[in-house]
Amino acid sequence: MSLSHKTKGSKRYEKARIRVAKFHAKLKDTRTDFLHKLSTKIIRENQTIVLEDLNVSGMVKNRKLSRAISDLGWRQFRTFLDGIAEKYGRDFRVISRWEPTSQICSNCGFKGGKLDLKVREWECLNCGTKHDRDENAAINILVAGGHSETKNGRGGKCKTTAKVAAACETSTHPGASAR
Repeated sequence: MSLSHKTKGSKRYEKARIRVAKFHAKLKDTRTDFLHKLSTKIIRENQTIVLEDLNVSGMVKNRKLSRAISDLGWRQFRTFLDGIAEKYGRDFRVISRWEPTSQICSNCGFKGGKLDLKVREWECLNCGTKHDRDENAAINILVAGGHSETKNGRGGKCKTTAKVAAACETSTHPGASAR
């Protein structure tokens, strides 16, 4: 039986207390081992890791999600990633929690507005691209973290101002400034 059914101070209470403590210690060790192995694998396979800063304390206040979020150990995972990235010389970045990563179209950059959590797929009103909410947010997190394959992070033409374009032209054509 559980610890709450025992009489405090009795021998059976002590035995049950020790059994519960061993169970919780094993659970903690299992979680720590998993997070350590996962963070090491992620760091070894990637040069740059970009995370979104989440309001975990606010998320834990949601009664339906609080236990699941607490059991995952997100803070410990972030700490492991940061430490192992430093050890392996990898780039570890964290973007602001206020970045609207799930609201922006990863194809054209159009901001569609707030979506309910139950909306898992949406279509951009500007370019018509269909997005999975999580995949779109992942692409936008990479763009916000400054890590993307293209110049503007969205596969389109590079948006530059006249000042940047002039600086690029003078740097790529050294003889142009001497004329």
